Parts: sequence; C-alpha cells; structure tokens
Amino acid sequence: MKRLLAAALVFVLTLSFTGCAESPASAGASGDDDTLIVFNYGEYMDPEVIEQFTKETGIKIKYEEAVTAEEMYTKYKAGAIKYDLLCTCDYMFKRLIEEGELKEVDFSSFEYGKNIGKKYWDFAKAFDPDNKYALPYFWGTIGILYDKTRVKEPVDSWDVLFNGEYAGDIIMQNSVRDTFAITEKYLGYSLNTTDKEEIQNTYETLVKQKSDVGAYLVDEARDEVVAGNAVMAVVYSGEAYLGHEYNENLEYVVPKEGSNVWLDAWGITKNCENMEAAQKFLDYLCREDVALKDFEYIYYMTPNDTVKGQLPEELQNNKTLFPDDEATKNCEVSTLTDPETNNLLNELWKELKSN
Repeated sequence: MKRLLAAALVFVLTLSFTGCAESPASAGASGDDDTLIVFNYGEYMDPEVIEQFTKETGIKIKYEEAVTAEEMYTKYKAGAIKYDLLCTCDYMFKRLIEEGELKEVDFSSFEYGKNIGKKYWDFAKAFDPDNKYALPYFWGTIGILYDKTRVKEPVDSWDVLFNGEYAGDIIMQNSVRDTFAITEKYLGYSLNTTDKEEIQNTYETLVKQKSDVGAYLVDEARDEVVAGNAVMAVVYSGEAYLGHEYNENLEYVVPKEGSNVWLDAWGITKNCENMEAAQKFLDYLCREDVALKDFEYIYYMTPNDTVKGQLPEELQNNKTLFPDDEATKNCEVSTLTDPETNNLLNELWKELKSN
C-alpha cells in the first residue's frame, strides 16, 4: 500500500491530462461512451500513460487522486462522483469486494493479461480468492531504511526500533495498519490478528516506544533519513530504493520476523457503464511498454514479468526492487479484519497519537 509518492495533498481534484476537458468533480458520472473516470493514488501513474491511451483509443480519462486508501474509500462511498475504475490496496480492496462495490472481470480474455506473473495473482488471492476482481498493479514490502554509518550493529530485526538505542532518531509510519502490523510481527503475531490480547500487547509496546520516536510520517519518512535528520525509518520498498539513490549510505532491510507484502490493484466499480472501455484500459496497463513506463516513473515493484528483462542488469539484481523468496518468506498480505477489530485499532491509534 502502499507505497504512496503523493505530496502533502489530501485530494487532487482537477488534474488534467491531454484529452481531459474537465475534472471528475465537475462531471459527476461520465455517462459518455468515450470517457472513463479513474481514481488512483497520488503520483502513481505516469501522466504520459494516460495521454497515450487517449491518443490510441479516443477514450478520454477524467483522473482523480487520493493520498491514502481510507481517504479514497470515504470519497468513493460518498457517491458524488461515479468512478469507473479505481486502484487501492489489498485490505481496502477486500472491503470493496465484500460490500459489492466491484464488478467481476474476465482477466483471461485480456490480450496482455498473461504478462502478470502467477506469483502476483496468487498474492491477490489473499483478498480476491478467485481472481475475479483485482488486477495486480504494483507490489512491495515494508521495512527499515537506515543509515549504515550511524548504526552500531547489523540491522536484521524490528527490535532495533524498540530497544531504545536510537531514541529520537526513529521515524515510524503515520498509518495505523502499517505501524500495528510491523509491531505485531516483531511480537511474533500475525499482522492480521484479531486477538484482543495480542492487539493490546501491540498497543502497549508502541506506547513504550513512543518517547523514542522522532515523528510519525508517510512520504517524508524517507526524506528525513536521506537528510540525516533521523537514523532510520519504516518505509515502503519503493521509497527505500529512491532513498538510496539520494544517499548511498542508506540500506534497506525486511526484518527476519517478517513484514507486510502489500499489493495494490485495479478494479472496475459497480457504477461503470462502459465495461468494454474499462477493460481496454486495464488490459492496456498490462502491455509491456506501458508497464515499463509506469515502473520507470514510480520505481515500485511491478507484477509485470516482461518489465524486469527490459531493465539494466543493475536494477534486475536490486534486492530492494526485486526481493528474493527468502526475504519475503515470513511476510503476509494485509487483509480486511472484522469491524470490531478495525474499530479497536482505530481507537488505540487515536490514543497513541494523542498521548
């Protein structure tokens, strides 16, 4: 989830690309055979990809962005804009499926769907068991980005965030799911636990840690380590790769206890009236040249198996971008927990942040 490269915007309501005459906010439902309303995360698609699609097909894209999955869900459910397609994270995707908000798609009919590796269709089964709704888009891990010149020992465990050795120099994610997830893995729990005692223990561990935390951030977490204002931060793998590009002293690790393997995916909403155009757009995203363009814009791990072979050997061998099975063997995909557990997590998060 990832995995947002958005700036400090809550919603970008009026992004325009070639062929886009108006923003979704002014349009309501598209209602046009040649128009799709697309909802995505910030800076999560190369603008040229949209321009090229419109040039090739004549189908216009009205495009809107959100920063987090929760903000996207709230805006979608408000119903003011009838989105045709949206991209969101694993656990939010499951929620939308269970609420009947998405249409089934026959991905086997796609011309380029075969470019998505079986491994990633299997990842998607954690929240879309029959692969009927979710087209894998980008994936990655959550781990620790750290300055190797400023740590005293090898960084291979989440314990480095909790042992008090780096008080004031730690950045945690400003996300209830991500922060609870890594702490649950540190304590030996599943990051999808619904056990109240385990969740309470996780909360108490975070309370003890709080005085050591310099800040709870999202995208800025990487920047703080790059600038030397923090020794380490919990970040998404794509952010870690860019961090190393800015500062060669930085390293990234998925701790041995395991972490979250996240997967963002595209789906077609129940409001979509032009399935043919929507499926054409998703199939287009699977095409070799399009997937490569998106990867080079975002630098998160792509599920498109044709992309890796087109990259320089240095990138193909980069374990941050393309981790091996050993690095992810103890990882889990986040799935939707029950409403009671979600409410408990949100209440404890508010308490943690307010105290």
